[in-house]
Amino acid sequence: MKHVLKAAVAGAAALLVAGTAQGATLDDVKKAGVLKCGINTGLPGFAYTDDKGKWTGFDVAYCRALSAAVFGDPDKVKYVNLTGKNRFPALAAGEIDVLSRNTTWTFSRDVDLGFTFIGVSYYDGQGFIGRKALHQVGQGTGRRLGLHPDRHDDRAQPGGLLPRQQDQV
Repeated sequence: MKHVLKAAVAGAAALLVAGTAQGATLDDVKKAGVLKCGINTGLPGFAYTDDKGKWTGFDVAYCRALSAAVFGDPDKVKYVNLTGKNRFPALAAGEIDVLSRNTTWTFSRDVDLGFTFIGVSYYDGQGFIGRKALHQVGQGTGRRLGLHPDRHDDRAQPGGLLPRQQDQV
C-alpha cells in the first residue's frame, strides 16, 4: 500500500508539472501552499457550486485529487474560472498551476502552444441525424449550421461532415 501511495503522489506530481507551460514548478506550488486550478465554472457535472456553495464536479474532483497528492489535503485548491479564450494565456502566464476544464487536445495546441497534454480524461463528440442521402449539413434545405467558435472538431466545419456508416437500430 505504501508503494501505491508513493506512485500516486509521484504520478500526480508528474502530471502537475507536465500540465503546466511556463507556470509554477512543483516546488513553487508547494511553497504557495495552494494549487491554482483553472476550471470552467458553471458547467454542471464538471465544475460548479452546489446550493451550499461547495465546489463539485468531475474537474473539481481532479483538482482535489492533485491537491491531496501534493499536500496531503484535498482542500488546498484555489479554483480559477476560465473561459475558452483566456484558459491558455492563464496557463502560459503562470496564473494557474494546472488546467482542468473542457479542452480539446489538438496537434496544433501541442505544437504551437507548447503545452504537454497528459492524457484524455473525458471523451465527447458531436453528431447529426439526417436522411441517408444527406452528405452535407443543410444540403438541400437552405439552412445553415451554427457552431460555437471555440470548437475544434475539423469534421464540423462548413462544407459538411465526414460520411460515416451508422449501426442499424
